[in-house]
Order: sequence, then structure tokens, then C-alpha cells
Amino acid sequence: QVQLVESGGGLVQAGDSLRLSCAASGPTFSSRAMAWFRQGPGLEREFVAYINWSGTNTYFADSVKGRFTISRDSTKNTVYLQMNSLKPEDTAVYYCAAARAMYVGQFGAAREYGYWGQGTQVTVSS
Repeated sequence: QVQLVESGGGLVQAGDSLRLSCAASGPTFSSRAMAWFRQGPGLEREFVAYINWSGTNTYFADSVKGRFTISRDSTKNTVYLQMNSLKPEDTAVYYCAAARAMYVGQFGAAREYGYWGQGTQVTVSS
């Protein structure tokens, strides 16, 4: 069983940076792909970023490419989402997700992830 706890959200101004953390418990963290999703007010949950089990491959939604980075530290069982040049449209609840297996077929599909955190709110004011 994998449990995920996000932290690091908050209220910032446009152009600021934030780093979200996702602390995972469970012995299989290092063998699972991880991702971040977000859900803005009145919107569907959407994919933000993906990192494979070894940290060697990452993918990003077009809307955040060049501004966000994702990384993982297996010694700390933690995944990070560094968010730079934040925009008001980045306002959302951000969720960390762990894949059901080591590999995923479609990294942007929520169905590939069997474990979710409770979410952390990010609000970007203009």
C-alpha cells in the first residue's frame, strides 16, 4: 500500500515560484512511476507532470512545459514539483499520484495511477 501526502502549496503572486513535495510511504515507492495532476475551479482534473521510476524520463503538459520541473529523491521517498513563473491559470488543487506499476502506458491518464494524495492548494494572484 502506498500513501501520499502533498505539501508546499500556498498563495503567491504571478511570476513567483513554489515547490510542492509529495512524501510517499510504502516499500515500493522507488519502483513506481509518479505524476502530478491538478484540478482548477470548475475544471476537470488534468495531467501536469510525470517522472518514471528511475527519474530518467519526465514529461510535462504543454501548459507548464519550460516552467515546471519534476524530480524524485528515492532516499527520501519524495517527489517534487518545482513551479516557476507561476500564472493565475495555474491556480488549482495539485495532486500527487503513484502508478499502479513500474511502467505506465499513458502517463497522462489518471486511470494509470492507483494511489492519490489529498491535494494541496496553489493560488496565484495576478
